Amino acid sequence: MFDTMVITKTLGALCAAMLIFLFGKWAAETIYMPSHDAAHAHAVYPLPIEEGSEPAAPAEDAAPIDVMALYADADAAAGESLWRNCRSCHSLEVGRNGTGPSLHGVVGRAVDAVDGFNYSGALLAVGDTWSVEALNHFLTDPSAAAPGTRMSFRGIRDVNDRLNLIKYLESQGA
Repeated sequence: MFDTMVITKTLGALCAAMLIFLFGKWAAETIYMPSHDAAHAHAVYPLPIEEGSEPAAPAEDAAPIDVMALYADADAAAGESLWRNCRSCHSLEVGRNGTGPSLHGVVGRAVDAVDGFNYSGALLAVGDTWSVEALNHFLTDPSAAAPGTRMSFRGIRDVNDRLNLIKYLESQGA
């Protein structure tokens, strides 16, 4: 009943099904996932512009944000709910590394200071220490802040959410 041809046909069918699923995933991501580049964020479904109005100016023209002033008003309790995005790869326990290093005491420590964790080396582009400003910049878009990083997280777009998370991390590492 089971000869070489049946096994070959079965493996061929499984490979073909896998290719179909991979193509479907690629097509769905291309259509439905937003682009990291703000200039192409609405390339698939552009937002309508009302007749007679000018498109909005790019965000680069906006005044710089005083991160430390906003950080003074940050809420650690609100940052705790954002921790769920991090805890699948990171831990808040000293010396307990996961896919990512332990984040216990991350605010103010050296960028590559966790013993026993194999850093990619790309984080040196961020700076020497994880200051509030460095963490804010990194959490906006990790891939853009440290090109070549192994961290696959897309980032947190809202500055208040980023600062709430940093405040929570600081409160847990004290």
